[in-house]
Amino acid sequence: MKRTDRKSDCAINYSLEVIGDQWSLLIIRDMVTFGKKTYGEFLASDERIGTSVLARRLADLEKHGIITKEPSHYDGRKDEYFLTEKGIDLIPIINELAVWGATHDPSTGANKKVIGEYRADRQGVINRTQEIIRNGGSVFHNFDDIYKAESDI
Repeated sequence: MKRTDRKSDCAINYSLEVIGDQWSLLIIRDMVTFGKKTYGEFLASDERIGTSVLARRLADLEKHGIITKEPSHYDGRKDEYFLTEKGIDLIPIINELAVWGATHDPSTGANKKVIGEYRADRQGVINRTQEIIRNGGSVFHNFDDIYKAESDI
């Protein structure tokens, strides 16, 4: 049986209880990076999350106020998920995890130029990414607006 009470009042413990599992972070990554919004889009991710795990993670993220669920404007049979401001506040954490992974994973597929540009202008990249997410965009679709040319940084 899953524990429903908090283990402690530690801020790190709270963070881990809300977003500390692999699947929650990957769902948030997919929303920020690729603009994924629907159950089917999350299900199609490379990591191959199981259907029951995905449903549970989406419900948990919604319960904790990280995402909201709305009926799709394009297909009334589907729901779409969006990051809340609380979820958008996780963008710096997702970025730092990506940089850490790119630094320490010898087999990373991360673009070293992008990682370098992020390191050179962390706050600028974070601010631009957050604004684009608020406006319904994603890193993949708005790449040039987030990672400005070096002369612009």
